[in-house]
Amino acid sequence: MSIKRALVSVSDKRGIVEFCRELSKLGVEIVSTGGTSSLLSKEGIPVIGISEVTGFPEIMDGRVKTLHPVVHSGLLAVRDNEEHQRQMKELGLDYIDLVVVNLYPFAETIAKPGVTYEDAIENIDIGGPTMLRSAAKNHAFVSVVVDADDYSTVLEEIRKDGDTELNTRKRLAAKVFRHTAAYDALISDYLSNVTGDPLPERYTVTYEKIQDLRYGENPHQQAAFYREPLAAKGTLTTAKQLHGKELSYNNINDANAALQIVKEFSEPTVVAVKHMNPCGVGIGGSIYEAYNKAYAADPTSIFGGIVAANRIIDGDTANKLSEIFLEIILAPGFTKEALEILTKKKNIRLLDLGELSPAEQAKSRYVVTSIEGGMVVQQNDVHAVDPDALTVVTERAPSEEELKQLLFSWKVVKHVKSNAIVLAADNMTIGVGAGQMNRVGAAKIAIEQAGDKAKGAVLASDAFFPMGDTLELAAKAGITAVIQPGGSIKDEESIKVANEYGIAMVFTGVRHFKH
Repeated sequence: MSIKRALVSVSDKRGIVEFCRELSKLGVEIVSTGGTSSLLSKEGIPVIGISEVTGFPEIMDGRVKTLHPVVHSGLLAVRDNEEHQRQMKELGLDYIDLVVVNLYPFAETIAKPGVTYEDAIENIDIGGPTMLRSAAKNHAFVSVVVDADDYSTVLEEIRKDGDTELNTRKRLAAKVFRHTAAYDALISDYLSNVTGDPLPERYTVTYEKIQDLRYGENPHQQAAFYREPLAAKGTLTTAKQLHGKELSYNNINDANAALQIVKEFSEPTVVAVKHMNPCGVGIGGSIYEAYNKAYAADPTSIFGGIVAANRIIDGDTANKLSEIFLEIILAPGFTKEALEILTKKKNIRLLDLGELSPAEQAKSRYVVTSIEGGMVVQQNDVHAVDPDALTVVTERAPSEEELKQLLFSWKVVKHVKSNAIVLAADNMTIGVGAGQMNRVGAAKIAIEQAGDKAKGAVLASDAFFPMGDTLELAAKAGITAVIQPGGSIKDEESIKVANEYGIAMVFTGVRHFKH
């Protein structure tokens, strides 16, 4: 066997001229279509138009050109099947030994601002996937290339043996089916959202690899980092790493947790995270002040943590950040002075997020969590409480300052593992109780961490109090105001305790479980 004829039709023309020029030098006849054919001819590469092969014109604005028995017979014929050989000879058909195809840019089309439905549909490729699938199915005899990065391997093997190796053809075929599956998944997702059916009877998702990771949560686990094809700007998957070692699996999860919290705030804010939970959150008049508050919230836990900021890191802030060991700093940017300071630390990772994506972009996102044998899917939790929708359930309403701190703590507790309790004062967290099996246990941890700072502070709970014991603890610690969803059959018990101690309590009517 040897490669004598190639069919080439690409939207992504990266490297195609050089590749086809080398094929031609190796004696491979090139059949091509539309824009690819014009480009190759212009570059002086001998090419046969698809219509010369099929005897049928390209019609309907190019929608119908390769969907023809002459093409697919040449792709699907089993070369060692005598009946197939007979039919090919009898009908005067030629084999196609190599297919080089990539598809209409559907992802790029729907990513354009204001793209119309009609434009999106027009960029659904039909002939391309059909040729790819035919060639990939018949990979025992046909080589198929969908990725320009494989051109060099194919050329090397043709030069050596006149054909590609079977293992190479198997690998290329697998890549084709991954490519077409991802392409169809993206179209399916687009149409499902257009038709208002984001959780259909079959749920398909596709991601593209960013990098292999050294290992997963633990050294014995393999892992890789993937991104959505249309990932929003200002997300971890689109961030630019400016300095430091490669991200680890745990780094990525922690950094994403920090980023989701910091996006809750419009004021200069810094978030410190350890093991997916915030250990310190601070708001300030500047990013420098915000960092100092985040640090003061828990100077012990922030060591070795991840820090996220929603403002550019300046020199003064960088000097403070450099005083302790941190795994990652992520921000919308770094001044030249800040980079000079922070890059002196060899192992710290610096991530430039660019412009942070607005919260509205996350509203249509769905969170996929794998379980053994399947997965569960839910809409992203982007609910923001409306201060006017809060219900004051106690005799005393919160003061203006208490309300400000309640709203701050509510934004934070939403991102703390349940059961979750957050104490706050002066625009910073002072105690965080996370991931406990009961709510009073979470409150004990948060109150113990806060110590004397709890006096005059506020408390946020991600879900209702099943009884009055958490309020009893809060009162003894000096908490003056509480925000919680409400909805327990024992709400009256908690309200009674709050009134006894003069605590102001408001209900949001919305809970924020995070498992």
